Amino acid sequence: MKTSLTFAVVMSCVIANTTIAQKKTTMPAKSKVITTPKKDVVYQVFTRLFGNKNTTNKPWGTIEENGVGKFNDFTDKALQEIKKLGVTYIWYTGVPHHDVIRDYTKYGISNDDPEVVKGRAGSPYAVKDYYNVNPDLAVNPAKRLEEFEALIARTHKNGLKVIIDIVPNHIARNYHSLSNPKGVTDFGAEDNTSVEYARDNNFYYIPGKAFEVPTSPTYKPLNGEQNPLIDGKFAEFPAKWTGNGSREAKPDINDWYETVKVNYGIKPDGSKDFPELPQGFDKKDCKAHYEFWKDKDVPSSWKKFRDIALYWTAKGVDGFRYDMAEMVPYEFWSYMNSAIKMKNPKAFLLAEVYNPKEYRNYINLGKMDYLYDKVETYDHLKSIIQGEALPEPLSEIQEGMADIEHHMLHFLDNHDEQRLASPEFAGTPEKGKPMMVVSATISSSPTMIYFGQEVGEDGKENAGFGTHSRTSIFDYVGVPHHQRWMNGGKFDGGQLSKSEADLRDFYKRLLNFTLYSDALTGKFKEIQTINRNETKRYDPGMYSYVRWTAKEKLIVVVNFSWVTTSNFELKVPEDVIKIWNIKDGLYDVKDQLYGSTAQLKVTDGKGTIRLSVKPSESFIFKL
Repeated sequence: MKTSLTFAVVMSCVIANTTIAQKKTTMPAKSKVITTPKKDVVYQVFTRLFGNKNTTNKPWGTIEENGVGKFNDFTDKALQEIKKLGVTYIWYTGVPHHDVIRDYTKYGISNDDPEVVKGRAGSPYAVKDYYNVNPDLAVNPAKRLEEFEALIARTHKNGLKVIIDIVPNHIARNYHSLSNPKGVTDFGAEDNTSVEYARDNNFYYIPGKAFEVPTSPTYKPLNGEQNPLIDGKFAEFPAKWTGNGSREAKPDINDWYETVKVNYGIKPDGSKDFPELPQGFDKKDCKAHYEFWKDKDVPSSWKKFRDIALYWTAKGVDGFRYDMAEMVPYEFWSYMNSAIKMKNPKAFLLAEVYNPKEYRNYINLGKMDYLYDKVETYDHLKSIIQGEALPEPLSEIQEGMADIEHHMLHFLDNHDEQRLASPEFAGTPEKGKPMMVVSATISSSPTMIYFGQEVGEDGKENAGFGTHSRTSIFDYVGVPHHQRWMNGGKFDGGQLSKSEADLRDFYKRLLNFTLYSDALTGKFKEIQTINRNETKRYDPGMYSYVRWTAKEKLIVVVNFSWVTTSNFELKVPEDVIKIWNIKDGLYDVKDQLYGSTAQLKVTDGKGTIRLSVKPSESFIFKL
């Protein structure tokens, strides 16, 4: 019998008993260099905010007052530090040219009406020109596309891949491209505006009615600031349906009034006006989907968005994040995604879908690589850390998605959600640690983090249109914790507090482990039930499961409690010991984050590990 086996124990704890050496060391050296990650990690960055060094943070501040980041702020040093964090992809959020309240007329760009723009810096999801990029992000707005192309090349040179947004459900009310390739016309340029719906119209119309600017007793564009375009009017006749589907000529102030709904051949009654995929196509690959659509007559909007995606693919963009993908039919996604995969079979295609009943349609029929695991894993983790739920349903969620778990991207923070460290979410970044361990290790799916999450960004700023708990995507604002890591452009963490530096070190250790762990590509089994039912002093905040392949075995134990230390003897049940083919004996396990050791004791085919699990900390053990 071998006297040693490979294990890892991921624990939200500092181990403190006679079987465990209490020490923190540097990250253990790998036995061999592995160049190809087994899992992916996506670093979402709000491009406008990343490089901004200005700390003024005046509500509704201008670029001159509050500053703005540029493409050029992503230096080789910055990109190398992001890569070292354990990242494989950067999602550059807010790149396509969207509405902004800033005068760029000398570059041929029309001014945008504040009455149909959210905030001063504008929503990145109200795209004005899909064939160019946000002029705010360029040192020289006339060369903005060239500056982004240089960033793509620089990102690739530093061993990272590029994701950008495509927002297919809606576009800015005043969409107008200055950069259309030859033969490409603007959305709506060829529409029949006398009817509500026609299959090849790009928009839905409200015939005979003019658009009316939404009003509110509590909201004034630009916070009441004078602007020549603020006159209570926006020229649009006939009015179009609003981005969230409102069919009113005067949308509500809470509607997505800055955008218009794109028509994909869905009639106003909800019926489909395009070919549907044949039975059994959920089992077919992208090539079969591509071949199916090659000779089909499809709506105009399908072709326009396919051409946009292929335009950016040709420029070296490695993947896309699709906003509100479930508001667009999955047949369109089959059409577009299969076309992308014919150009780049490794393209990373990530979709925002919130209806679990539709997950398999968008994965199997729509050919999405990944969907947000928001409604199930994220939401339940949030409920646990806020004291509203126990951990047990995490196992049910994982087992219920066993056939698609690899496709369900995990995250705890993004531009839409409350910051993980905010009082409205976890309360402190340390409370987020056990959540992050579970999010990153419970499945084989990619992990995503949002810039600043790794240094405890808490979103406390009142930026103007955007308020506290979320880092604003509508305003010019600085991001304080992130700015301390950025350290005036040195990107060395020189201004971080000790707790912030320790937190980033935790993320770096955890994410780098997940990149190359073989077991995290393998099988999952909960060991929560036996420990909850039979283990003494296994406190309510505890949660445990195992992951394994033939090469590596993992035991995952986390403590969601931020006040209780749990001292207990963890049970590794007989069926797990049998599957892993472990004989009776003692087996050392070693922490891959900080280097502590513990022992797995196997007696009569059953395993135990004596643990003292302190609140909200994380370790990984491996022999």
